[in-house]
Amino acid sequence: MSAIYRVGIIGCGSISHMHMTGYLGDERYQVVALADPVAEAGQAFGSQYDISKRYTDAREMLGQESLDIVSICTWHKLHAPMTIAACARKPRAILCEKPMGVNLGECDEMMIAAKRNNVKLAIAHQRRFNPVWTDARNLIAEGAIGAPMQVTTSGSQGLLNDCSHLLDFMRYVMSDPTAEWVMGNIERKTDRYERDIRIEDRSAGIIGFDNGAVGQLLQELHSQRRQGGRVYGEDGIMDIDERRIRLLNSKTGGWEERPSTGEDPSVGQATELADWIEGKVEHRGEASHGRAAIEIIMAIYESARLHEVVQMPVQTHCSPIDVMIDNGDLPVERPGRYDIRAFLLRGEEMQGE
Repeated sequence: MSAIYRVGIIGCGSISHMHMTGYLGDERYQVVALADPVAEAGQAFGSQYDISKRYTDAREMLGQESLDIVSICTWHKLHAPMTIAACARKPRAILCEKPMGVNLGECDEMMIAAKRNNVKLAIAHQRRFNPVWTDARNLIAEGAIGAPMQVTTSGSQGLLNDCSHLLDFMRYVMSDPTAEWVMGNIERKTDRYERDIRIEDRSAGIIGFDNGAVGQLLQELHSQRRQGGRVYGEDGIMDIDERRIRLLNSKTGGWEERPSTGEDPSVGQATELADWIEGKVEHRGEASHGRAAIEIIMAIYESARLHEVVQMPVQTHCSPIDVMIDNGDLPVERPGRYDIRAFLLRGEEMQGE
């Protein structure tokens, strides 16, 4: 009989449903408890999935429930403190939502807490389990377009949010090369926030990888925004999104389309987590990959702050955009704070805390 892993979920907003989809897709899991400081959110989620243990204090849940796995589905600012709190209770594994943290210092603290408590830590870049992205990764590794030379992506909603997936995309489809240098710039003329994190209005980043490829990320600068991009190789081009691959090389003679076939990414992510616990595989979302995406983001900010090409590893552990804002280097010219994710709040709330 398969082991049954007791799961607790911290944060019952929209993303928690994707985690639940994953756990429901593998018989080795039993979600036994949830925690959310907003009682209404916890009650609604608990009722939908028939979870009777409902807490408004996550640490109380962690202390009482003897959990094997903890899913952290909170807003960005709570990823580090909730991961560290969960690690202190020594579950077998933690699945934390992306972005891993809001700066490199947080990411490192999360990894230290996991290591000292012997906890497996994964970051939920669930598109690593998208069948199309994995097909693209395998094709590129097999030489379908020759050696990758350039990868381009475009997104929106801030570097930490939407674009963390895109930077992870660059690395994943090229078999996770290491970023060696980054050059970037940002614009922040409005007092823009995303889930209570100060973010840029627009940004651009150029990333040099150790496999020789150069990545380009455009945020709020291009009309085409999608979860994917285009990879240019020595012998072809691959255009990738979440639904299909379009492949062009010297053998196809034209664009060849490869549709998505495979399991739900959330189920794949959860299945591989249990397999990781059981020593069968390494998890594709292992924390070092989540940190790598954050390091590139921080390098884009650091390049904008220092006006130079940033050589990796990034030495600044706080967020360079916060340093620039606090130092008055990014003065707001169109005043009035606003949060692009305010629609996720409940009741009369308009700003996250």
